[in-house]
Amino acid sequence: MKKFLIFTSILALSALIAWWRLGTVNGATPPPPGQWEFLIREQIKLPAGYNLSIFAANLGQPRVMQMTPQGDLLVSNYAGTVDLVQADRDGDGRSDGRAELARGLNTPHGLLLEGNTVFVAEEHRVVKYDFDGATLSDPRVILEGIPEGGHASRTLNRGPDGLLYLAVGSSCNSCIEDHPWRAAIIRFREGGTPEIFAQGLRNTVGFDWRAGVMYGVDNGRDNMGDDVPDDEVNRIEAGKHYGWPYLHGSTVKDPGLFDSMPAGLAPTPQFHGLGGHVAPLSILFLKNQPDVALVAEHGSWNRSKKSGYRIIRLVFDGESAREKIFMEGCEKDETVICRPVDTLEAPDGSLFVSDDYAGAIYRISKG
Repeated sequence: MKKFLIFTSILALSALIAWWRLGTVNGATPPPPGQWEFLIREQIKLPAGYNLSIFAANLGQPRVMQMTPQGDLLVSNYAGTVDLVQADRDGDGRSDGRAELARGLNTPHGLLLEGNTVFVAEEHRVVKYDFDGATLSDPRVILEGIPEGGHASRTLNRGPDGLLYLAVGSSCNSCIEDHPWRAAIIRFREGGTPEIFAQGLRNTVGFDWRAGVMYGVDNGRDNMGDDVPDDEVNRIEAGKHYGWPYLHGSTVKDPGLFDSMPAGLAPTPQFHGLGGHVAPLSILFLKNQPDVALVAEHGSWNRSKKSGYRIIRLVFDGESAREKIFMEGCEKDETVICRPVDTLEAPDGSLFVSDDYAGAIYRISKG
C-alpha cells in the first residue's frame, strides 16, 4: 500500500510538472489543473445569457482553430503539432479526445481548412495537406522563403478575391527591415509569385473581412510607456502603409526612426485604438452580426499594470467602432489564469476560444 501511495504521488507530481512545462508562457505559470478549473468557473464573466465551459484541456499551446463538417476542431499548436480535438459526441460537455495529425512543425500558427485540403502556415513556409477527416497526408510546400526570427506567427486566410493572404510580423521591436515581406501582409496564388498587399504593420496576427474589406489587429511597439502606443485595429487596403516603424497609431512618432521616414510616405492612421500592450491576436466578424467583431486580447507582458487578457466586442458604426467587454476575468489582481488567442463561431452560434497559456479550449454558448 505504501509503495502504491508513493507511486501515485510520483505520477501526480509528474503530471503537474508536465502541466507547468506546457502552460508556461512569457515566464508565467498557470495554477495547477484543479485550482485552475475552479478559478475559470469563478472568475470568467460573460454577458447575461452566455455560459462558458472547458471544452478541452492539457493541449499544450493551442492557437488557431478550424471546424470540420463533423464538428471536430483542427488546431494549430505552438508546441509543433496540428491536432484534431474531437467533438463532444458522448454528451458530457467536453471533447472526446485529442489526436496529433502532424508533428515536428516549425511554430505552426496559421490554419485553413477548405474541403479536403488543410493549409498550415509555419514560421518559414506554407504547407498543403490532404485531409480525410481523421488524418493529414501528402504534404506539399506551396510557399517557402518566409523570413524566420522575431515575431514567429504566420496567419493565413483566403480572401474574397480567391487569393491566399499571409501576415508576416517584424523581426524586431523597432527597426528598418531588410526583407520586404517583414511587417507586411502578402498575397499569392498557389504556384504564383507573392505580392505585397500592405506594409507598415508591425505584427498583425489577426485579420478578417467585413463587406469585402480587410480589418486587422496590430501589436504596437514596446518601451514607450504603459499606454503608448495603441495596439491597433486597421482597415487594411491594398498598397497602403500603416506607419511602423516610423509612426505608431495615428500620431505617435517613433523616437529613433521617425526622422528616417522616406520622403512622400503618408502612413494610413489606425481605424481604432485598443490601448497599449493589450496584444490582440485575432479578430472575427460574426456571421449573423456583420457589424460586430470579437477581438481576443492575449494580454500585456511589459506594462506596470496588466491590461488585456479578455475578449472584446467591437461594434462598427460607419467610420468608427466602440468597444464592449465580452469575456473578462482571465486576469485578476495581477494574477493571470488564461490568455485568449483565437475565436471560432460554430454553425449553431456557439463560440470556441483557444488559450495557449492554460493549454485549453473553451466553449461559450447561449442559454
